[in-house]
Amino acid sequence: MEIPNNIKQSLLEEKIEFIEGISNQLLEKIKNLTTKPGVYLHKNKDNKIIYVGKAKNLRNRIKSYFQQGRLVDAKTKAMVSHIVDFDYIVVDTENEAFILEDNLIKKYKPKYNILLKDDKTFPYIKVTNEEFPKIFSTRRLVKDGAKYFGPYTDLRLMKNMLKIIRSLFYVRSCNLKLTKDSIQKDKFKVCLDYHIHKCQAPCVSYISQEQYNENIKKGIQILLGKTKEVEKFIESQMDKLAEEMKFEEAKEIRDKLYVLKDFSSNQKIVSTDLKNRDVFGMAALDDFVCTVIFTVREGKLLGRKHFIIKNLLQADSSEIIQKTIENWYINNEFLPNEIFLPTEPEDLEYITDWLKKKFKSQVNVSIPQIGEKRKLIEMANSNAELILQDHIAALESREKIISKAVLSLQRDLHLNKAPVRMECFDNSHIQGSDLVSSLVVFENGKPKKSDYRKFKNETVNKNDDFATMKEVVMRRYTRLLSEKSQLPDLIVIDGGKGQLSAAWEVLNELQIQNKITIIGLAKRLEEIFFPEKSDSLILPKSSSSLRLLQQIRDEAHRFAITYHRKLREKRIIHTQIEEIQGIGKKKSEKLIKHFGSVKQIRQANFEQLKEIVSEKDTNQILDYFKNNAD
Repeated sequence: MEIPNNIKQSLLEEKIEFIEGISNQLLEKIKNLTTKPGVYLHKNKDNKIIYVGKAKNLRNRIKSYFQQGRLVDAKTKAMVSHIVDFDYIVVDTENEAFILEDNLIKKYKPKYNILLKDDKTFPYIKVTNEEFPKIFSTRRLVKDGAKYFGPYTDLRLMKNMLKIIRSLFYVRSCNLKLTKDSIQKDKFKVCLDYHIHKCQAPCVSYISQEQYNENIKKGIQILLGKTKEVEKFIESQMDKLAEEMKFEEAKEIRDKLYVLKDFSSNQKIVSTDLKNRDVFGMAALDDFVCTVIFTVREGKLLGRKHFIIKNLLQADSSEIIQKTIENWYINNEFLPNEIFLPTEPEDLEYITDWLKKKFKSQVNVSIPQIGEKRKLIEMANSNAELILQDHIAALESREKIISKAVLSLQRDLHLNKAPVRMECFDNSHIQGSDLVSSLVVFENGKPKKSDYRKFKNETVNKNDDFATMKEVVMRRYTRLLSEKSQLPDLIVIDGGKGQLSAAWEVLNELQIQNKITIIGLAKRLEEIFFPEKSDSLILPKSSSSLRLLQQIRDEAHRFAITYHRKLREKRIIHTQIEEIQGIGKKKSEKLIKHFGSVKQIRQANFEQLKEIVSEKDTNQILDYFKNNAD
C-alpha cells in the first residue's frame, strides 16, 4: 500500500527511513506523538499488550522501533513484527514513568518484557509512617508510606539489628495509634516495657515526639549501615554526660557504645575504603539468568538480594542489568556513593539522570576491570552462579518427584508406569446446539493450563455424544502424532462405556492403543471403566486416586461449560444485532469486534457507527435501539 503524500513528505523532512510493512495508520500516529516523558504499550493484532516501556521523549522512543537499521537484537525484531498499534500515558516526571512502567508490567505480564522473580520470601525491616514510628520485621510489602529495608537473607543479622536498635533507642513495640492529640487526652498508661527500661513511654509524653523521632533517625542510620556516624553521636553523648559529672548515665551510654561496636565488628568487611556502594553481579545458565545485588555500607557487607529471570526470549545482558537496576532502586530508600556493574546497562545516561532526580544526589556508576573493585564484581557473579545452580537443581528435583496421588493411581489402576501426564476429555451442548469439547492436561497431579485445548464440533450436527467424542479424540491425537509431540500416560474420558468405546476405537485406528492407557469415569457411581472389559472398578471414596480423577474430570467439565457458555452468548448477541434490518452476519461480527458488546453499540453515536458501517445502516441501528429501548 502506498504511503500518502502528506505523511511521506513529513518523513522526508525528518530524513527517516522506516521498516517495510508499517501501516499508514501507525505512521500517522507516530507523527502526531507528544515529545513529553511517559509510558508506552505496544499491542498485537489481537489488541493484547506485548511490551511496556518508558521514555524521556515518547515520540523519539516509539519512532526508533520502526526506523530502518535500528533493530539490533532478535528479540526486538520479533516484537516489532507483531506490533500493530500502541497506547501511551504521559507523565510529569521520569520517576513517575519508572513507577508506572513497573506497575503495568506486573499487571499485564507482557510477552517481551523481562519479568524479574525476586526473593519475596525473605523478610524486610519496616519503619512505619506514623507520628511515633515503630520498627519491626515483616514479609509483606505494603504501599502505606512506610520505609522498608532489606530483604535480609541472613536472619540472624536482621534480628541482631532490631535488637541493637531497640536497646539503643527504646523503640516502642506496642500497636497503639499514638498521635499528639491522643497523648494530650491522657488516653494511655505506661506498660511493662517502660518499667523494664525497654521503652521511654512516648504514650504519656515521658519522651517528646522530637526526641523519639531523632532516635528513629539514628535507628535508620544503623539499617543503612552508617554505624560510624551513630558511634560518634553516642560518644559525644557519653563525653557530655561525663563533663556534667553524670557518671552513672555516662556508663549506660558507654555500655551501649560497646554493644554497637561489637555488632559492627562482627559484620563481614569486603572493602577497605569504607565506602557505601551497591555491587551488581550476573550469571546465566540454560534458559535462566540470575542477577545479584550486594549492599556494602562503610566497607561491610550488609545484605544480598537476587532476581531469577527465565530468559526464554534471550534478552541481552545490558537489558537485563538495566531492568535489575530499575527494579532495585524503585523500591529503595537509599542511594549509595557508588554502583558497581558487571556490564553496561542499555541506557546508562537515562538511569543516572533518573537516580539523580529521585534521590537528589549524585552517584558514580562504574564497571570495574581490575583490582579490589573487580574482585567485588567477581564475588557477586560467583554468588549469582551458585544461586542459579541451586534454583535449577530445585526445579529438576521437583520435576523428578512424583506426587503420592499419581503413584496411588498407578497402583490402583495396575499401570506399568506412573501416569505423570494425564489428559481428560469432556463434551458440552444444550439440546444439540453449540457442540463443543474440552481437553485439560494434568502433569504430576497438577493442572497445566498452558496445554488446555477447546474444540468446536466440525462433523457432528446432532446430539450424538459418542460421535462427538470420537471426533475430538481423533483430532487431538492425529495432530500430536503428526507433530511428533509427547503422548499422555493416561487418557480419562468423562463418561461411561459408550464414550470410552468411541475413544478406544480412535486409538486403534491410529495404532497407539498399546502406547497409552485409557479409562472412562462415569459420574453416577464414580465407576472406572476399561476398554473391552465389562466389569468396572469402584475405588473407595476416601481414595487419593479417586480424588485426583474427580479433580481432572471436574476441571474438564468446567472448561467445557465455560467455552460453551461463551459461544452461546456470542451467538445470542449476533442474533440480536442481526434482527436489525440490513445487518447480516458479517456486519454483526464487524460491529461486535469493534465495540465489544451490544451495550457499547447501543451507546455509540452516529459518527462512531458510521466509521464501521454505511450511513443507511447507521440510521437503521439508531432507529432500532430507539424503538427497542428495553
